[in-house]
Amino acid sequence: MNTDLGLWAVPIAVLGGMLRVSTPFLFVSLGECVTEKSGRINLGLEGTLVFGAMAGYGGSYLTGSPWAGVLLAGLAGTLFGLLHAGLCSLPKVNDIAVGIALMILGTGLAFFFGKPLIQPAAPMLPGLSLGGWSDVPQLRSALEVSPLLLVGVAIAVCLLFVFRRTRVGLILRMVGDSADAARAMGYPIIPVRVAATAFGGFMAGIAGAYLSLYYPGSWNEHISSGQGLIAVALVIFARWNPLACLGAALIFGGAGALGPALQSVGVTSGYYLFYAAPYVLTLLILFLTSSPRRALEGAPRELSITK
Repeated sequence: MNTDLGLWAVPIAVLGGMLRVSTPFLFVSLGECVTEKSGRINLGLEGTLVFGAMAGYGGSYLTGSPWAGVLLAGLAGTLFGLLHAGLCSLPKVNDIAVGIALMILGTGLAFFFGKPLIQPAAPMLPGLSLGGWSDVPQLRSALEVSPLLLVGVAIAVCLLFVFRRTRVGLILRMVGDSADAARAMGYPIIPVRVAATAFGGFMAGIAGAYLSLYYPGSWNEHISSGQGLIAVALVIFARWNPLACLGAALIFGGAGALGPALQSVGVTSGYYLFYAAPYVLTLLILFLTSSPRRALEGAPRELSITK
């Protein structure tokens, strides 16, 4: 069978990379979307992501089950979320400053506790083949995804429903838009924000486990490359809409896959520049969507960036 794809090789490689690279962006951005809907921003998700990657890899190695590692990573992320929420609930504490401090703390703790995990091989998460209908090996490989991607898509749809159609979503949005109005209605402000921030930390921890247990599938100190921070920018770009977060994650995942895709088809001259595509795209989108009239369209009014 002839497997020479010609010009189709790059798009197929980008498709495969997009489905793999977008998953951490999706989980972190969905978690941060919930956190920001409550009126709080967490810039420490990069540290939570890296610590979750270490905890997930260590949990998989010690228990022999990658799903146990995912659960442990989620619990570790929840603890970081609770720590962030607890500190930000204190009087006159700035959530942006706390997030930056926890980002440094999370990365430092991950590097410290993760040193013994660099060499051992932990069991990896299984893949799910969506390309069994194709006779092209490259396309079948590109459509092999982690079950976590499908879980993330389902969570995005569920969150959209929760925000628009449920009482829980109404309370969350009210707390994020006007704490005074929510307080007047008898809704507890701090517990809602603590729960939302803990959920954001849980999602970031799961994203970290995906990095270390599926793609790229190893633990090292440079595993994240700023994906947690980019995911926070995705939430603003998506205007705090879960389905738009899914679309933005796929776009940025495709941009992140461009460099490896070109390398896989033999482009070796200057392909390193394409590894910077997600960061350039972040700046470009923020520039193109910036406007004095719609810069904060859809933003919860209690966020620090709106005050």
